[in-house]
Amino acid sequence: MAASEDPLSVAIVGSGPSGFYAAGALLDQDRVDVRIDMYERLPTPWGLVRSGVAPDHPKIKSVSSVYARIAAHESFRFFGNVDVGGDVTREELTSRYDAVIYAVGTEGERKLGIPGEDLPGSVAAADFVRWYNGHPDFSHLSYDLSCERAVVIGNGNVALDVARILCSPVDRLARTDIADHALEALRHSEIREVMVVGRRGAAQASFTTPELRELPEFTESGVDVHPGEVAETPGEDGLPRVVQRNLKVLREYAASAPEPGRRHITLRFQRSPVELRGAGRVEQLVLGRNELLTGDDGRISARDTGEREVVETGLVLRAVGYRGVPLPGLPFDERRAIIPNEQGKVAGGEREYVVGWIKRGPTGIIGTNKKDAAETVRRLLTDLDSGELRRHGGDDPAAIEKWLAERQPGLVTEQGWQLIDAAERAAGEPHGRPRVKLCSHDELLRIALNPDDAEG
Repeated sequence: MAASEDPLSVAIVGSGPSGFYAAGALLDQDRVDVRIDMYERLPTPWGLVRSGVAPDHPKIKSVSSVYARIAAHESFRFFGNVDVGGDVTREELTSRYDAVIYAVGTEGERKLGIPGEDLPGSVAAADFVRWYNGHPDFSHLSYDLSCERAVVIGNGNVALDVARILCSPVDRLARTDIADHALEALRHSEIREVMVVGRRGAAQASFTTPELRELPEFTESGVDVHPGEVAETPGEDGLPRVVQRNLKVLREYAASAPEPGRRHITLRFQRSPVELRGAGRVEQLVLGRNELLTGDDGRISARDTGEREVVETGLVLRAVGYRGVPLPGLPFDERRAIIPNEQGKVAGGEREYVVGWIKRGPTGIIGTNKKDAAETVRRLLTDLDSGELRRHGGDDPAAIEKWLAERQPGLVTEQGWQLIDAAERAAGEPHGRPRVKLCSHDELLRIALNPDDAEG
């Protein structure tokens, strides 16, 4: 790089794992000097690590230490409480930076598409997760936990997270960073059973084995699995090892029924939601029994047999997946619900890139985003070398911060986030908790923008 050439200026929109891994990949390469500004709609960074990972999984949350090291780099700045598309426009970012990377995740949810889905008592599991994690957009919500049975639709880790939180002893949760409003609601919960329902078989469930195995330990409750739904079948030796491990755990559960009267988790397979019924709110869930079919490509699909089962419940949580939402001015693939791209380069775009779920769909674990982000950064640098990405002399750093402060007087910088972080940790320390989260925009901004309040 020529000595007189300014650093490559990059804006990253979104501060979750994929955004931070993209920033890390840019800062770690030595082909070109870079300057990174990260934009976040909330006053706090870390995305799903803060608002999606279950509070009783602190080891997973510890990845935030990696993001903290990236944020401490002299060429990195954090700008929170800035809504791209509201406070500032996409066009303004592309005019002020050499490149823009979107790491906005998938904010939408997939729907069941069944009658009664919109009845009170039918809720998105993703919203419930954000509620108990203290996301400021969801902390005002309330959930009726007065029924004896809740049903979670879905066979992934989010479904297990929700079931585990609903069944865990409150005293155990009180040692985590779960939001205080959720802890209080769970303290008065009358739920005694959480049924987790999947449309295909036990071998097709997308649980990870550790999450499946920890259920009795974390909840101090039994796990009910019907022996007939996990019976051995020919050809299991050819299944992936994770599936074999899952089936082993499920069969252990099936061999030991939970004690009567205890709170427990029920895992049921080959069932699909058909209808939600109730007079003004959810009272019953109608399930259809499925048979499994193997296609020519070897893929297992579920087909409705016509047999029906009615389950009494007052709370149904939909955990059937996330869905990306369009960004104004960018192309969008409605079928896959992603921004179409080639190795992270937005299709038809001049200086715009994508990483994470909005790039590939909601798949993989947190660590998957690291490889994903590295691919996008490689493409960005290749475009720079080839001339496809042309520098255009954007604004200097001081001018950008002044512009942002004018647009958003409540601008939260890295220093403001550090004040929030310190205040939350200090509030948790006397109670043996990692932090007590501030759960409203007003509380977060009061601390971030007023150092005297933070110290007090």
